[in-house]
This record gives sequence, structure tokens and C-alpha cells, in this order.
Amino acid sequence: MSNPVCAVIGVGPGNGTAIARKFSSEGYKIALLSRNEDYLNELAHECGDARAYVYDALDTTAPEKVFGKIKQELGSVDVLVYNAGSGMFGSVDKINLSDFEGAWRINALGLLAAVKAVLPDMLAAGKGNIVVIGATASVKHGANFTAFTSAKAAQRALAQSIAKHVGPGGLHVSLVIIDGVIDIARTRQMMPDKGDEFFLKPDDIAQSVFFLTQQPKSAWTFELDVRPFGEKW
Repeated sequence: MSNPVCAVIGVGPGNGTAIARKFSSEGYKIALLSRNEDYLNELAHECGDARAYVYDALDTTAPEKVFGKIKQELGSVDVLVYNAGSGMFGSVDKINLSDFEGAWRINALGLLAAVKAVLPDMLAAGKGNIVVIGATASVKHGANFTAFTSAKAAQRALAQSIAKHVGPGGLHVSLVIIDGVIDIARTRQMMPDKGDEFFLKPDDIAQSVFFLTQQPKSAWTFELDVRPFGEKW
């Protein structure tokens, strides 16, 4: 019996990398997907049985091509982690329409396209996990988050709709709501006055993501929010 396959979309130096490393350490074959080919190739060497795939979540033609290649080279995807997501920030009078549309395309449309690419094999197998990395902006809507908050709310609604449809077929869809600032070099530079306890550690988030994929069917979690112990909520 071959090792299961985990595909991570949106592999950067924070959550995506930590999630890939966690699943690799648990014996999974890893498909690393993002636009940064050089970074993916470096990470693939660290993760044992891993391969890099250039992937743009804004390109709705990418899933069919890329996931077909993953199936050929690694096997059918058992776990899909959708970590792609971004959005320009600004209030309603500052945000432009193209940035608003772009946020929706990467957070909602990109998720739908990726799920549709892995769904047939998961349904045929009667099992599988889809984990969506969301944000607190999906449930708390700030004035300067016009594009991001609406896109993340759409992503949350889409994930719930998918979960309700595919759950009876044995597929577990879950959403991780990130409530806080991720501990990466860029955020440390932006917030040099903040201590370690202020930040969410990517490795700890990865532990939670892996936990969701191991839950028994009698006690599935759909929505899990994670935050540092000192975060106001």
C-alpha cells in the first residue's frame, strides 16, 4: 500500500511550508503548489517524497492540468490543503474594483476550481480531506477590509456548502480560521515591538491542520479557529 498524498496550494515561507513539512513527517507524499518555482524546488529537497508544481490559483485552467500531473506522478490526492488567499486592503471608498474581484477569485473561485479537480477521485474512494485556511475576517468585518473580508466570507460559505454536500460521501471538509498575525520574517519586520507570544507559529497551525485530517467520522470538526493565547476575540 503506497503512502497517501497531500497537496498544499499556496506554499510560502509560513503556513504552507509548515503544513507540508508536518504531513511529510507523517509519511505523506507531498505535492507543493505555488507560483514560486525556485522556493518549491528547495523545499521539495527537504520534504522527502515531495514534488514541486508551479500553480497559479487565479488561473482556473491550472487545476485540471496540474492535478492530472500529480495523479500521474504521486497518485490520487488524499488531502487537499487550500492555503492560497490574499486581498488588497482599504475601505469602500479606497478599494478599486479589480482588487475586489481579485480577492474573490483567489479565495473563492480558486478554491472551487481546486476542489472540483480532486473531488471525483475522493468520491470514488469514499474518503478524503479538504482543509481550507481561512481568516477571522470571514466572521468579523473591518472597515478597511472591504475586499479581503468579503472574499474570506465567501470562501467560508463555499467551504460549508461543499462540506454539507460531500460529507455523506465520506469526505471531510474543514475550515481553519486564523485569528492573529503569522510569525514570519515579513511580519516580524513590520512589528518589531511585538514579542513572541503575540504571533501565531506556523508549526503549531500545521499541527492543528493535521489533527483535523485524522478525526474519526463520528466527531468531525467543520470550523476550527486558532489564535495566540493573548489575542483579543
